[in-house]
Order: sequence, then C-alpha cells, then structure tokens
Amino acid sequence: MRLEHKFVVPAPIEQTWAAFNDLERVVPCFPGATLTSYDGNEFTGSVKVKLGPISLQYTGNGAFAERDPADHHAVIEAKGKDRRGNGTAIAKVTTYLTASGPTSTEVTVATDLTITGRPAQFGRGLIQEVSNKLLDDFIACLVTKLEAPVEAAPSTGPAASVAAAPAAEPTSPAAQAGPAPSADAATSPEGTTSAGGAVSVGGAASAAGATSPDRPPSPADTSTASRTGTESESETVAEVSLNLGTTLLPVLARRARPYIIGAIVALILRRLLRR
Repeated sequence: MRLEHKFVVPAPIEQTWAAFNDLERVVPCFPGATLTSYDGNEFTGSVKVKLGPISLQYTGNGAFAERDPADHHAVIEAKGKDRRGNGTAIAKVTTYLTASGPTSTEVTVATDLTITGRPAQFGRGLIQEVSNKLLDDFIACLVTKLEAPVEAAPSTGPAASVAAAPAAEPTSPAAQAGPAPSADAATSPEGTTSAGGAVSVGGAASAAGATSPDRPPSPADTSTASRTGTESESETVAEVSLNLGTTLLPVLARRARPYIIGAIVALILRRLLRR
C-alpha cells in the first residue's frame, strides 16, 4: 500500500534537511522507535507497537538508497520482522523538501509499505488514519527539536584555565586551613555548606551512614528501592512502547457505527413482525 503525507516545518530548508539526515536526532521523534546503530548510509533499529492485547516489536535494518542535497531529496529502504514471528514489514520512504519561505519548509513523504501477519488484517484506510496520528506526534517533536537552541560545549582548553587564574583571590594560610565547624553550622536545617568549611546536614548523615557498619539495611529500604526500580522500568517501557489502542478505538467506532445502527433497526423490525 502507498501512504502519502505533506506538512510544513517552521524552519529554513537547509536546517530541515540537516535534521532529516541526522537519524540520531530525528528517529526518537517517532513514537516507539529506537535507533540501535548508525554508520554512514546504513542503520539498524527497532519499533515497539502495542495494539490492544497484541504486542509487536519489529527489529530490522535500513539504508539511504538515494540522498541528493542539491534538490533535497532522499529515499530510505528498510525492512524488519517481529521478534515473536507475528509478521514482517518492508518500507520504501521517499522524501522531498521544498522551501515555502525563508523560514519554512514543505515536506512531502511518500511511503510504499508492505506488511504481513497480524497487522495485515487492517485495511489501507485504517492504517492511513493511524499513520496520520503518528505523523502529527512526529511533527510536533521535530518542530520542538528544530526550535531548541544548540548548547555550546564548555571550553576546557588551556586558555580557559589561564583566564580563570587571575580571577581567584589570594587566600591566607589561615583561610586555607579553614575554621573548625561550629555547632550551629553542623545542625543547620538547610543543610548548606559555608565558605569556612561547615558540614551540611546531608553530609553529616552520609558520613554517619558510611561509618556505621553495624547497621544493616532495613527491609523497608530494600522494598522501597526494589519498588522504585520496578516502577522506573515500567515507566521506561511505557514511554518507548506505542499504544495504538487509543488511536484505533475511535476509528473502529466510526467505521462500525452504520453496522450497529442497521443491527438495531433489524432487531426492532423483527420484534414488530412477530406481533
């Protein structure tokens, strides 16, 4: 089947082209997708899909079959299969970028998709509507990444060290040694460390825990840590997995509405005829 999409990105064409060619930056924008490796024109990855009770995880590879920076045109060919043997997917994605203004780019995406197994039971119309929803999420993420400023790496060269040296104030031997921590500082509720070397409450607690070998970890601490780790793993899976149930249910309801109404009318007529 062939799927076609067209949308506008609020960024110059060269910036948009660079983003589409940076797979490490753009792949995470697709719900459930993970880039495993990327080397030149070839890449490997996976996509997790949860369709009601059916969980699918496609793993495969792909490559840039064509990439022309002059006319901003690229073709990607990819294929993958479900880890549990529930089907395969082959896709050829053709992308065209056209400048629609000095600060906007029109993107045209044509996808030739071939699927087998359980997902093949859904028709083209349903898959088109689902892909539209996924594309909306992808565009929103891509726009956010394009609008985010690029953070400059901090300078760690010799020049930075030399420039920072005059800014340091000379200290006397007494100041270097530092005064002894006072009782007020040691019991400060805010747990801050003063310039004179006062110990914070958090640091005192950490030191006490480190120097108390006789105190074994309590069962409550162990269970809390285990529960926290389990919840974190669940949240991570939930973020990566794509739940299409919420996307498909409204579509299925709209498509099934005429059949439901017809069944109700037939039932009413049947009861009237029996009378």
